[in-house]
Parts: sequence; C-alpha cells; structure tokens
Amino acid sequence: MFAKPLLKAAASWIAIAAFAACATTATPNTTASAPAVQAAAPTVAEAQAFVADAERELAARSEYENHIGWVYSTYINHDTEWLSQRADSEGTQDRVRLASQAARYQNLQLPPDLRRKIDLLRLSLTLPAPQRAGAADALAQVNSHMSSLYSTSRVDFGGQQRTLDQLEELMVTERNPARTQEMWTKWHNIARPMAQDYARMVSIANEGARELGYPNVGDYWLSNYDMPPDQMEHEVERLWGQMQPFYEQLHCYVRSRLNARYGDAIQPAAGPIRADLLGNMWAQEWGNIADIVGPQTQGGYNLTNLLQQQHYDAVRMARTGERFYTSLGLAPLPDTFWERSMLVRPRDRDVVCHASAWDLDAANDVRVKMCMAINADDFQTIHHEMGHNYYQRAYQHQPFLFQDGAHDGFHEAIGDFIALNTTPDYLAQIGILRRDQIPPASADISLLMRQALDKIAFLPFAISVDQWRWRVFRGQIQPADYNTQWWAIRQHYQGIVPPGGPRPADAFDPGAKYHVANNVPYLRYFLARVLQFQFYEAACRQAGWQGALNRCTVYGNTAVGQRFNQMLEMGRSHPWPDALEAFTGTRQMDGSSMVHYFQPLMTWLQTQNRGRQCGWDGMN
Repeated sequence: MFAKPLLKAAASWIAIAAFAACATTATPNTTASAPAVQAAAPTVAEAQAFVADAERELAARSEYENHIGWVYSTYINHDTEWLSQRADSEGTQDRVRLASQAARYQNLQLPPDLRRKIDLLRLSLTLPAPQRAGAADALAQVNSHMSSLYSTSRVDFGGQQRTLDQLEELMVTERNPARTQEMWTKWHNIARPMAQDYARMVSIANEGARELGYPNVGDYWLSNYDMPPDQMEHEVERLWGQMQPFYEQLHCYVRSRLNARYGDAIQPAAGPIRADLLGNMWAQEWGNIADIVGPQTQGGYNLTNLLQQQHYDAVRMARTGERFYTSLGLAPLPDTFWERSMLVRPRDRDVVCHASAWDLDAANDVRVKMCMAINADDFQTIHHEMGHNYYQRAYQHQPFLFQDGAHDGFHEAIGDFIALNTTPDYLAQIGILRRDQIPPASADISLLMRQALDKIAFLPFAISVDQWRWRVFRGQIQPADYNTQWWAIRQHYQGIVPPGGPRPADAFDPGAKYHVANNVPYLRYFLARVLQFQFYEAACRQAGWQGALNRCTVYGNTAVGQRFNQMLEMGRSHPWPDALEAFTGTRQMDGSSMVHYFQPLMTWLQTQNRGRQCGWDGMN
C-alpha cells in the first residue's frame, strides 16, 4: 500500500501487540489483591520523578533497539533476527510495565506537560495486555498466530505457489477478470483460520484497556488524538464528508470505464464496483488501472526517462531531495547520513527494501533505508522519506516522550507535502526539465486523474478498516458477523463488493489485510492524506501563489521554510491543533484543500458523468 512506515525511532516505544504477552508485572492501580497496608495516595512529585525515570529508561532503550533494528533490516540473517526479536521482547515488557504504572497517576491534578506525558505513556501500547495470570501469554499466542499465518501464506495460482507480493505484482497488469477473481479469492481465503484468534484477541485486549481506564481498545486508539474518542470519530466523518462528493464522481467515472471494458456481466453500469477489477488486492488504490481509466496524457513528459538520460544515480537523487529542504532554509543533513544510509540494494546480503527513515539516537544519526531505482516513483519517495528525517531533527530537543509527530498522521503528511511540490516548475528550476518542456494546463487532467486514483480512492478504504475495528472492539459487531459487517462497511463507504457474490459467513476477509492481521491502527493514513494537502495549500498561500494549486511549488522559499520548521520543532509537545495552527493558521483539519487541488479534475468528471446514474446501493 501507499503509506510508508514511520521510522523505528519515532515509533519504537509503541509496543507491538505480538510481543505484549511478555509483561505480567502488576501495576499500582490493580485491584486484583488488596495490600495489607493501604498505599499512600500518589503525589505530583512522585509523578514527576516517575516520568523523569521513564524518559531516561525509554531513551536509552530506544537507541539500543534502533541500532539492532538497523542491523537486522540491512543485514538479515539468523543472528540479527534473533537479536531483533530479543530486543523487541525485552523492550515490550518494559513498556507494558511503564504504561501500567502511569495509570496510577491518571486521576491526579498535574501540570499540563506532566499530564501529557502520563497520558502518552498510558497510550503507548497498540494492544494493552491485562495483568491476570496467563492473559498476556494468551494475547501473544493469538497475535503471533495471525501474524505468522499472514506472512507465510502461499496460494496456488497458475500451477505455482505464489506469495502475496507475487500476486500483487500480477494484479497490476492482469486484465482477465476470471484470473483476477481467482487471485483475489484465494488470497482472501487464507485469513479464514484467523477469525477465532481475532475474537480471542479482542476479548483479552479489551480487558487490558479497561485496566488502563478505557472502555475498549477502539476508544483507547481514538484517545490518542487530543480529544474525546467520540469527538474524534465525528471529526473523521466530517473530513470524509468534505471529500465524499469527489469520490462519488471518481467512482462513477471509473465504474463506467470498467463497464465499457468488461461489459454488464462482469461490471454493471450501476451499483458497486467489483473489488478485483481495480488493480489492487484490497481495492484501496486504483492507479494500476490508469490504462483503462485514462484520459491519455497529452503534451506531458516522462520523469523516469529524464532522470536516466541525465545519468542520475541514488546519491544524486538523495542530494536533490536534500536540496529541496535546504532551499527552505533548513540545515543540510549530517555527514553521517551519507556514510550510514542504505540507498541501494546490496549485492551480497538480504535486506528489508521497503523505504523507511530512521533516527537512531534522537540527535544527528538520521538515515534513510531504501533500494532506490532511478525512476519517478523513487524520486518522490526520497523527497518523502527525508521529510521524516527533517521532522526528527527538528524535534530532537524535545523531551523523549514528545519526540514524535503531533499525531500519527503528521509524520507521513510532512514528506508527502514536500513530494506534492515536485511539479514541472520545480523540475525546471533544478534543471531536470527545460522550460519549453513544461506541459500545458491541458495535460493536467491526466496527471490529476493518476493522483486521484491513488489519493482520493484510498480515503474510504482507510476509514472502513478502522470503522470495522472500532465497532468490533466496542462489541457492536460480534464474531458471527465479522465478515458480513466488513463488507457492509466496505460497500457503504467505498461502493465495493467482492467478486463472485456474497462471501461465506465463516470467511474472515479483514484478516487478508496486513494491518488487521498485525493489529496496526489505520486512521493515521487517512489523516495523512488530508493533512498533506492542507500543508501544501497553506505553504502556497504563504508564498503568494496565484495559479492552479496543483502547479505550485515552494522550492527556495525560506519564509515558508521558517514557519514550516516551527511546526516541526514542536514535535508532540502540544496538542496537534497547536502544531497545525503554527503552520497553517487554523486549528482544524480540513479536507477542502484536497478538493481545491483536484478541482480541475472534479469539473472534468462531472462533465464526463453527465447523464449517468452515480452512487451505489447502501451508500446512505
């Protein structure tokens, strides 16, 4: 999927549920057994001492874990895997202990900074393990089973055993609907055995959440956004409401093109879209079917060809990315970045190639890890990944618990905001494109369509994943209805249905998505899509840009860079509205910036869809 992972340094203190079982330490807040002598009520001084000790402990452990994680990711073998698992397991035990101890101070009147740190410690787990004997072990067992099943599954397709990566690659170009249905169905069927484990996980983790003072895990996750859970959930629906009309037009147009390609028997002209026809295993991003959807590019350019013709290599690509940030007035990356980063795939060993940015020591040891190819996608990726590094460097002077994005959507949005600036004008400014090669405005529709197929189409999927999980954790969806409700929510938000008709009642199709099988919250990716356009529009407004928003670049604008860095320096020290206001001037996330960016395409789509029946059953 599109979203890049946060660096391990920024997220390493977030305990991964698969290892949460190791912690069985009772907290002072437990009522499992009453002490012989009533413990004294906690004091502010005790809370201050506890947090100071916790930050020292977590900072030291984080640096240790980050080095082990880096070695494992860039040199995979039996020994580095053993070290990584050992470090993660030990670290999780410590973090479960600290989260439980922090609950002792939850009802104490504390200074704002101290209150914020206590809350962040309490919310630092993905799935909280309860304290009763054996519960943590049971939670680890079910999570490990689901994760392993997802990672090791193979399906028979075309006479060969295929991994998920191989199936995904095939779905990019496969246009035979019988074959896409077969791939889709066989992959989703691998998750059926997870259903019982998932129900068990929900029961145990909800118990752990209640021990920390939260009614369930869904509300626990939603409490990470500086507002009550119900208010945050309403905020998500408000943001989606701003962009839903655009998605409905995109859905309507794409459905018509699929109907023209496949006919009524495969894709009807009305109603939902068949999920396997969109070039992606989860129908979450649709850019892979741009060849079907169109429109064809007119008067454009091929960035990949330009980079290769000008003999770019990985280091030059990275230097170009760095130059965007320094043009805003930010400091160059340290020499150690260039000495220690992994920019290309090594020839002599296995590595984790998925692009990521790292901050190993909360000071100057920042790095990027990727297997860069000289193409347009990786040109944008290196601009994106360096956004993480510049965010990390900006907030390095904050206390440890504040060394993170203002909320989990900010970190991803920063780099994506910069990547939106890689416009034709920017390419001309840095010498990749000649001025006479800048395409006319008439070429923008095809470019915007390609972006919308990924960025707009993704939004309702991102909401669906966590809407389903919130309702499961709250008991609003029971195990017998896991799969039917999964598809009811997908159809409501996305207008998507499974191929071949309704799925079996005992299927567990949510588990065919990595983030469900591995318990990774998904709302962050929705929020990042919203924020990147909000940052972009604010920057262009500050720069005095007057043209079409999608043509703006703030390359070289130090005034924008100064205000941008003020937001980055705040880290997580303040509620996210404070950080948002520091750069955009507003305290509310706003989807209208994305609407403004894609407005030329919206107008075009409305013209194309004239006379068509848009919408689908179950959308209201």
